[in-house]
Amino acid sequence: MSDRVRVGVIGVGQIGKIHLDNYRSIDGAEIVAVADVNEFEARRVAAAYDVPDVYTDFSELLARDDVQAVDVCLHNNLHMPATVAAFEAGKDVFCEKPMAGSYADALRMFEAAQALGRRLSIQSAQVFAPETRAAKELIDAGALGRIYHARSVGHRRRARPYVDGYGSAPFVQKRNAGGGALLDMGVYHLNAVVHLLGNPQPERIVGRTHQEIAIDERRRAESGYDVEELAVGFVALDGGMTLDVVEAWAAHLDGLGGSVVLGSEGGVRLDPFGYFRAIGDVDLDATADVGAFAFRQQTVGGAGDAYDSPQRHWIAALQERVPLIATDAVALTTMLISEGIYLSHELGREVTADEVRERSRSTALGV
Repeated sequence: MSDRVRVGVIGVGQIGKIHLDNYRSIDGAEIVAVADVNEFEARRVAAAYDVPDVYTDFSELLARDDVQAVDVCLHNNLHMPATVAAFEAGKDVFCEKPMAGSYADALRMFEAAQALGRRLSIQSAQVFAPETRAAKELIDAGALGRIYHARSVGHRRRARPYVDGYGSAPFVQKRNAGGGALLDMGVYHLNAVVHLLGNPQPERIVGRTHQEIAIDERRRAESGYDVEELAVGFVALDGGMTLDVVEAWAAHLDGLGGSVVLGSEGGVRLDPFGYFRAIGDVDLDATADVGAFAFRQQTVGGAGDAYDSPQRHWIAALQERVPLIATDAVALTTMLISEGIYLSHELGREVTADEVRERSRSTALGV
C-alpha cells in the first residue's frame, strides 16, 4: 500500500463526526487536523478522535504543507468557498453532498479543480452501494440493451430534519442549505442514477415542490423552515433518454419503490435489487446476492476496499491504487437537474438546461 494520506477535516458537526468515524476504519487515512468556528466543539471532537491539531480558521489548516487533502463538512452554501480555497492552497478535496447550494457554485468548484489540476470527489454514497455497482455491471455487459428511461426515488414517511426531531435547524433553511428534500436526500439517488446512465446532459426540465404536511408550530418558528418536503420532476436528457424524480422527506405512504433504469432488453431496480427481462414469451424476474457480488469484486477482482464507500474510494485514488470515479462531474449534472426543478416551480413552466445555467447565481455565504 502507498503511504498514508494526511487529511484535514473542515467542520465537525453532525456530518463531520460521521466522516471522522469513517476515516477511523480506513488504514490509509491519517486525520492530522480539524477546523471549526466552534472552538469548544472542535477541541472536544479532536480529543475524542485523537486528532492532534485544532483550528478555528480553516485557512490556517490549509496553509500547512503536510496536509495533502481536506474533507469539507460544512453547510451546503459554504461548500464552494472552502473547496476553492483548498484548491488554491494546493489541496485535493472530498466534499460532502450536495456539491453546493447552487449550480453556479458547483460549476465554480468543478472548473477550479480542472484549472488548478486538483482532484475533487463528492460524497455519493449510493454510487458505491453494492446494488448500484451490480446494476453498473449489468449495464456495462449490455444486459439492459439501449437505455431509454430512469427513475430516481427517495422516501421518508416523516423525517424532516429538526422539525421532526433530529438534526439542526440550518438543514431546513434555504439560506444555509439551498433546498430541502431534493438537495438533502435526492442527490444521493440522483447521483447514482445519473452515474448509471453515463452522465447524460439535461435538455429540458419541469418540476414542482411541495410543503403540505403539518409541522409542530414551535419547531417551525424556531427553525425558520422554508424548504420543500417533496420535490418531483421530469427531465429530457440528451440521447433521447428521460428521467423522472420523486424525493420525499415526508409523505403519507408506506413507500415509493426504488430507483429504476429501463432498457430495451431489460430493466433493473436498485432497492430492493431486481433484474427483469423477457426471453420470447417468458417474463423473467431475478434477484441477486449483491453482498456476494461485492465480496468477489474485493477478492477475486482484486479491488480490495477501493469501491466499498466514497471515502475508501477517495483514499485509494489518492494513493494511486485506482482511478478516481468522476463523482464531481456526476454531481454537477445532479445540481443542474435539481436547480432546474426549483426554477421550473418558481416560473410555473418547463425550463431548458441553458436557462438554468444562465439564471443560476451563487448562494455561497462568506466564510
